[in-house]
Amino acid sequence: MQWLDEQPPSSVVFLCFGSAGSFSTDQVKEIAYALEQSGHRFLWSLRRSGKQASDMARSPTDYENVVEMLPEGFLDRTAETGKIIGWAPQVAILGHPATGGFVSHCGWNSILESIWFGVPMMAWPLYSEQQLNALTLVKELGLAVELKMDYKIDDGEVEIIKAKKIEEGIRLLMRYDSDVRERMKKMNDKSRKTLMDGGSSHTILCRFINDIINNMP
Repeated sequence: MQWLDEQPPSSVVFLCFGSAGSFSTDQVKEIAYALEQSGHRFLWSLRRSGKQASDMARSPTDYENVVEMLPEGFLDRTAETGKIIGWAPQVAILGHPATGGFVSHCGWNSILESIWFGVPMMAWPLYSEQQLNALTLVKELGLAVELKMDYKIDDGEVEIIKAKKIEEGIRLLMRYDSDVRERMKKMNDKSRKTLMDGGSSHTILCRFINDIINNMP
């Protein structure tokens, strides 16, 4: 968090793919090239898959030596603009003034947190219901930049998204005047009003509590 404190407002793109999200070495390198070429400040939660860590492990774990996964010299070249971490305190990062964009797997909790803090997203679904979530964000609500909308697997291999496409998505995500950013600001205002007295979430929760109290034996 100290590193974020030193960055300008809305200048950092945050990459995080949930508690079960991870990538192959080839895909990690493409992401690294994209971040470097984009020139944007970044905070990247990079974790290895359970298969890479151990046959017994299922959830991603932190790398013991992340340098092995990255292009040669990447950390040196991006030392002034980026930071790679393992597990990330996502809520704290999304709520930080320096965070200006969120590259996400589109898990539901991540979506809610991003909306709550008004951080525009780039959709990169990896599995399960995330594809439907991404479609809703991009096509229906316009709250996310489209990177890929599915998790297509060819012959048992996950499709590798090339650096150029990722770079273009990051540049669009981080534009200060983008339609996605403006729509996210409006959705942020709406989401907070739901918790105020008379808001939809506040009202429904009160009704639920009253129903429990009124039906107690």
